[in-house]
Amino acid sequence: MIAYIVRRLAGAIVLLLVISAATFAIFFLVPRIAGVTADDLAARFAGKSPTPETVQAIKERFGFDKSVAEQYGMFIKAVVAGDTYQSGTRTIDCPAPCLGYSFRTNVPVLEEVLGRLPVTLSIVIGAAIIWLVSGVGVGVLSALRRGTVVDRSAMAIALAGVSLPIFFTGLLSLTFVVHQWGLLPPVKYTPFLDNPGLWAQGLILPWITLAFLFSAIYARLTRAGMLDTLGEDFVRTARAKGLRERTVISKHALRASLTPILTVFGLDVGLLLGGAVLTEKTFSLKGLGQLALDGVIQSDLPMVLGVVMFAALFIVLANLVVDVLYGVLDPTVRR
Repeated sequence: MIAYIVRRLAGAIVLLLVISAATFAIFFLVPRIAGVTADDLAARFAGKSPTPETVQAIKERFGFDKSVAEQYGMFIKAVVAGDTYQSGTRTIDCPAPCLGYSFRTNVPVLEEVLGRLPVTLSIVIGAAIIWLVSGVGVGVLSALRRGTVVDRSAMAIALAGVSLPIFFTGLLSLTFVVHQWGLLPPVKYTPFLDNPGLWAQGLILPWITLAFLFSAIYARLTRAGMLDTLGEDFVRTARAKGLRERTVISKHALRASLTPILTVFGLDVGLLLGGAVLTEKTFSLKGLGQLALDGVIQSDLPMVLGVVMFAALFIVLANLVVDVLYGVLDPTVRR
């Protein structure tokens, strides 16, 4: 098992390096291929009617006057060993791991990202628990009651959940549940350590709205997997041995159906940890998704690059955890 984990960890590190190179190329190499010069790139950050001196200073500040390979080397060096930046007469130290410095907000990118991370983390953890429990539970129930009113009703609701976009259900729930009916308090982020009760109250609506979308997907996946598994020989053998139906369903049929669900769950959580953009925008929550969106609007290249790299790290780590759990659920995977 240890050798299996080491192999997966080494693969994750290599994959992260490949993603960093590809991401860096999208931001710095593709514009050059398209004919954008270093002066053009620098002028985008200089505001209206910039002077040649301002453009030159920005070129040096961002490293636009160097080759893409040199810029990527500087980026990796900053991640490993840190870097220093000049902002006017000030010298800013950016300790490792340094993802760059935002000259729009005048703060290191990693500092800004870590400041927004608790908001996104709170949204994803709460929603993931709800959609995993409800989605898998509804999927198992639908598979066991195949063709009944329960099955058809659950799948109809699941279809609605998959079809309706998050900004529609989010705004609808805000209008009625919060403002007209007053069933829930206004959406607001409170740090968990300050007041766990207010933290949960302020995020319950984003949790439910986000979980409604994903639980629908998980219900359909679980139902399909359970229907396939219930017809397998090992399930019929377990029933023939006289095992209780609850044991047959939980320890045999459901466990065999968890592999595809686990794969999708790892990808979904990793992706959302990089920023639940629509959810954060709909409910005005200042998380990583909102930070990335602001960076795009303000042409804050270091901030956008830093958030993308942070999101890639979450996705790679989520896949690593999924691979390790594969080995726990199915020992044959280790070979």
